[in-house]
This record gives sequence, C-alpha cells and structure tokens, in this order.
Amino acid sequence: MGKFYDEIPDHLIAWIKKQQMFTVATAPLSGEGHVNVSGKGVDGTFHVVDGKRVWYEDLTGSGNETISHIRENGRITILFHAYEGPPMICRLFGTGSVHEFGTPEYDAFISPEERKPGSRAVIVMDVHKVGTSCGFGVPYYSYAGQRETILNWCSQLEKSQNKEKDIKAWWTTENTKSLDGLPGLNTAHITDRPAESSYQFHLTKKGKAKNREIVEAGGTVAGSGAKEENEQLAVMRHVRLFGI
Repeated sequence: MGKFYDEIPDHLIAWIKKQQMFTVATAPLSGEGHVNVSGKGVDGTFHVVDGKRVWYEDLTGSGNETISHIRENGRITILFHAYEGPPMICRLFGTGSVHEFGTPEYDAFISPEERKPGSRAVIVMDVHKVGTSCGFGVPYYSYAGQRETILNWCSQLEKSQNKEKDIKAWWTTENTKSLDGLPGLNTAHITDRPAESSYQFHLTKKGKAKNREIVEAGGTVAGSGAKEENEQLAVMRHVRLFGI
C-alpha cells in the first residue's frame, strides 16, 4: 500500500543513504518539450540535509536537461528503488534550485577538497511531498561496484592544457542549452576559477599505455573485466575525438 508524507521520515532517510543510485525526472513547461529522466549514482554525490531538503553534486554529462528545466519551472522528482533487500520505491517531489561551479552558493556545499572531477553544479531540492510504493515489480540486482568512467573522463578534460578542448569548452558547447533550446549553464563555463579536483586515477601508467594502443587501433579487449574496460576504451575514443 502506498503512503505519502509531507517530509522524509527518519526511517526513509536511513534507507535513502544506503542506496547506490537514484533517478531524476524533470520537464519543460512546453507540452511539446522533452521530458527528461536521468540516472545518477556516483558514490558520495547525494546528500540529505533533513526531512525537507536534499541536494546532489551534478557532474558533467552529454547534455544539461535537468538544470535547464529547473531554471525554467523548478519542478523536480527524485526516485529511489530498492534493488536489494525488501522491495521499496520512494519518490521525492519538490522544487529545485541550481548553484553553478564557481559561485559562493556552490562553495557553501562543496569544498575544493571534496569536489569531484566534472562537478558543474549543486542541485538543491526542497521537498514538499514524499511517496512510497510497494516495488514488487522491480527485479533483484546485486551491487557490484562504482563505475569510474565519468570521473576519469572528466579528469582528462580538466587536465587538458588546450583551452579549446578542456572541461569548460565542453560545458560551453554541450551544456549551455537543453534539447528544446532552454538556457543551461550560465556561469560555470566562463568563471575564472580553474576546474580542478584532487581525484587520483586508479589506472596505472602501464594500463594507460595499453589502453591508448588499443584505442588507436580501434580494438577492444577480451577476458575477465572486459566489459568494464571496453567501456573505458569507448570513453577514451570519445575524448580523443574531442581533441585531447
């Protein structure tokens, strides 16, 4: 049986903090606009302030729909699924606000030491309704670990010495407008503050060289861990096409 609350109850706060991923849904006001659903899950990006407020660190992506929609109308829903243990679906309904990298508001949430590669904004959500449902239709999945692909890719962009091909160039070309032409990032891509992170690569120099050879040859790898490694190679090809 579904239940609704005016704020996140304590038992759900504890449950939310254990989840490894969440989904963000937003939409423009136009009936012809694109409704967006975006999966998130990098460890340490989602935070619960209290029963009425949550926020997450928004990392660089191929688009910028969430920020654009929030800027236009503020509407946002965040969804959590239980993939392990007792079934549960939890929806947070609320109003969002955007604080871009390089602003005092962003700094109030994320210190330079805590910033992850590619972090472009903080999305704050003021919760006005919480809904739970059974989750009986959601399959079981076992959590295997965090993907580091996006962090590694953004680290490469941030370390680029070519200002026409760095992370801010990406933000400028890919993240300043939505699919429907709504404004996206306003200031992160033009702030004087360098986009830097203390995140360290886990791939060894030998591994990097090996992957670089495969990328240049247009090949893939096989064997144990091949799927994850081939995803990394695909990202490296994308970065290579971008000119890094």
